[in-house]
Amino acid sequence: MIGIFDSGVGGLSVLREIRKQLPNEPVIFFADQAHVPYGSRSLEEVRGFSVEITRHLLDQGARVIVVACNTASAAALHHLRQTFPDIPFVGMEPAVKPAAENSHSRVVGVLATPATFQGALYASVVERFAQDVTLLQHTCPGLVGQIEAGELDAPETRRILENALLPMLAKGIDTVVLGCTHYPFVIPLIEQIAGPDVRVIDPAPAVARQTARLLEVNGLHDLDAYWQRDLLNLSPRLRFQTSGDASRLEDLLPRLLGEPGKVESLRWQDGQLNSA
Repeated sequence: MIGIFDSGVGGLSVLREIRKQLPNEPVIFFADQAHVPYGSRSLEEVRGFSVEITRHLLDQGARVIVVACNTASAAALHHLRQTFPDIPFVGMEPAVKPAAENSHSRVVGVLATPATFQGALYASVVERFAQDVTLLQHTCPGLVGQIEAGELDAPETRRILENALLPMLAKGIDTVVLGCTHYPFVIPLIEQIAGPDVRVIDPAPAVARQTARLLEVNGLHDLDAYWQRDLLNLSPRLRFQTSGDASRLEDLLPRLLGEPGKVESLRWQDGQLNSA
């Protein structure tokens, strides 16, 4: 089973790509909506959430963990790999490298949370791949909340994106890097504002490819799921859990993921996750 977690619905953009590329694999998805957004929290706090969520997903049967959150990847990915050395992890890395390689204007916009920009992972990517590129950064305050509420094309959502993008466009960006898994859900709005000459990079397809590679390398493909699909015509197991409002997440699944689902409720108690 693949375990995926995020602070909220943003990780569904990664799950959507994993479902496209690995339709037979069972998945458990956890949204820590009790603590959303992670981007304004301290790295230490996010690291603590990430460790406990990983333990929970492993207890549920996950054997590969996808940290479908740029903030959690920046805060905790290295620590998670040290804490759980036998578990393959896939993290989120701002797609600065492909942006720098393909930018003609040599000016790139990056939209991400404050914690992502402050993390060593982002600094390392910039140092390695973007020395000759001008990076214009914006944290898009309030955008995660709008997406969590399903307000993908609301006037306030447009205002937030225009505040971020219009100054960047005036300085000549030809590429926008999405450094938060929530942001792919507003790609249509970003493209409206930025115009057809600006490339928008969604990292989710690359994350799905890396997940597939790790499953292959570690021999973790779920053969029972293939057998069920091929011989019994059953859909593979897809579980959703949240530490927030389950009914609210259920309402958003068809719109954001493209398929419905039943969501289980969990609650935080003394730093641990328990059934609600």
